[in-house]
Amino acid sequence: MWCVAELTPEYIKRMEDVLDLYAKPLNPKEPVVCLDESPIQLLADARECIPAKKPGQILKRDSEYVRHGTANVFAIVEPKAGKHLTTITKNRKGPRFAQMLAKIEQAYPEAETIHLVMDNLNTHGKKPVAAFFGEKLGEELWNRFTPHFTPKHGSWLNQAEIEIGIFRRQCLGKSRIPEIESLRRRAGAWNRRVNRKGLKINWKFTVEKARKKFHYKNAESIRSRT
Repeated sequence: MWCVAELTPEYIKRMEDVLDLYAKPLNPKEPVVCLDESPIQLLADARECIPAKKPGQILKRDSEYVRHGTANVFAIVEPKAGKHLTTITKNRKGPRFAQMLAKIEQAYPEAETIHLVMDNLNTHGKKPVAAFFGEKLGEELWNRFTPHFTPKHGSWLNQAEIEIGIFRRQCLGKSRIPEIESLRRRAGAWNRRVNRKGLKINWKFTVEKARKKFHYKNAESIRSRT
């Protein structure tokens, strides 16, 4: 469940920008890619599991576990095309974000621009990209993208949040993974599987539905209320 913040003209402007973007038909020349991050705990079993000995039995695992730090997942998805680039990193700092932009750019060499939906995290900008790749290369890379930022407290508008949920259910489940390399191998296998299937996200929330749901006509009508 999401708690929608106070509707302001700025909130409406950003929300409708993202929703208008999602409503556009699939265009290989202007792919719409969503990006988000989420921490993942690296856990190991404290005691050896008891395996199932015959069909119908289940593996038995002790509730106690050992922490081995955390990793980070960059959820990267082109929802309408069913293209997934979800990647495991050690952290979500600026250099990792810069590397993710390079990975996305390499995946769309023929694109005229890449529409990138993301939230307002302080690493989501041109500065960390230029710091990692240098001013010239960093600017060239950043200019390959058209960024679309969700409004503050509006991360529910980012379809990469859905990607994170799918990834956690289908790839991680209830498994305990103690090492980042094991997590990367599992994430890579999951990416290959969902890309073969072309797993898409069927987004149905539109500008029209937003105006009906939140009882406003346009940004000006919100301004007149405040």
